[in-house]
Amino acid sequence: MASLGSFLRSGGRGLPVRPHRVAGPTPATWQLAVAAAGAVVLLVAIGSGPVGWAAGLAYLAALLAVLAWAVRRAGATTLGPADLVTLLRAVLIVGVTALVADGLATGATPVAVLVTLSSVALVLDAVDGKVARRTETVTPLGARFDMEIDAVLLLVLSVHVAVLLGPWVLAIGLIRYVFVAVSLALPWLGATLTARYAAKVVAALQGIVLVVAASELLPTLLAVIMVAVALALLVWSFAVDIPRLWQMAHPGPTP
Repeated sequence: MASLGSFLRSGGRGLPVRPHRVAGPTPATWQLAVAAAGAVVLLVAIGSGPVGWAAGLAYLAALLAVLAWAVRRAGATTLGPADLVTLLRAVLIVGVTALVADGLATGATPVAVLVTLSSVALVLDAVDGKVARRTETVTPLGARFDMEIDAVLLLVLSVHVAVLLGPWVLAIGLIRYVFVAVSLALPWLGATLTARYAAKVVAALQGIVLVVAASELLPTLLAVIMVAVALALLVWSFAVDIPRLWQMAHPGPTP
């Protein structure tokens, strides 16, 4: 999983602006259309209820709108191989979102299906980066897309696990959005730091821990301890980087 912290600090910035107009539908348009169709098929396959359909389609509409805008803004006409892997992850999250929403509405969630979709999405997170490097198609758009999908998956899973363990779990999913909101008032938080290996590990750990907790295979106390440790590590990661960001923005006099 890409460093969640680095995306949070970006404050939603970093995409290049290269105006480029193409007459008629572009390959990216067709790719997004296929993804939309696949998401609808997935919602049917998992037996989504009315609330699940509403939540899944709302997320899908937002995903397609934002991604189409980002592709145009980057001056691209097609999604690369790695971007298509990330798009597949995004489609899987449509299903995860629907399952969680239905669970909130009915009190019953098909845990096996939820865990399977989430696990595949996490595994593919380790694939898209490798595909990008092997095909030499690493782009700011692809990196941003990957990290955005990571954040959405954590948010949706944290909602489900919060029902099981308590509302405090929502902190894992909300911290990204709170940080971005604060960075709008404090722009120095949006600077980019050199990625730390520990930060990448902590970011990856969040999804794994939430999926394990969502499986309900562990005793409640053990699940609480595991998620609490993951959250503590996430807070620690930010606590390490925030002073570094401050120092970058406010360098002291050179001796």
